[in-house]
Amino acid sequence: MKDLRYSRRGQALARKQGQRNKREASTFDRARDELFSAIRQCGVMDADEKEREEWMSETLGYMAERHPELSKSELEQLRTTGLQFCGPVIPHGKNPTAVTLEGVPAT
Repeated sequence: MKDLRYSRRGQALARKQGQRNKREASTFDRARDELFSAIRQCGVMDADEKEREEWMSETLGYMAERHPELSKSELEQLRTTGLQFCGPVIPHGKNPTAVTLEGVPAT
C-alpha cells in the first residue's frame, strides 16, 4: 500500500512520489552512489590528501572498467565530487585560532 500524505496537495504529492519511483537511475547516478558508498566504507576520509588522490585514481580506474559507458568528463566529475566528499567541510587545525596561538589575547 502506498504511503499517502494528507495535505491540501495530497494528490500532487502522491503523483510526485510515483514519478520518483518510476525514474531509473542513470549509469552516472549509480557510479556516483557506488563511489560515495566506497568512500564511506573504506575510511579514505581519514587519509591525507596524497593518499586520497591515489585512492581516487585507483577507484576511478575500477569505475571506468565497471561502467565503460561513462565519458571522460563524467569520470572527471566523479573525481571532483568524490574528492570534495572526502575532504572536511571545515579543515580543522590548519589555520591558527585563538586557542592555538599562545600569548595572543582573545578579542
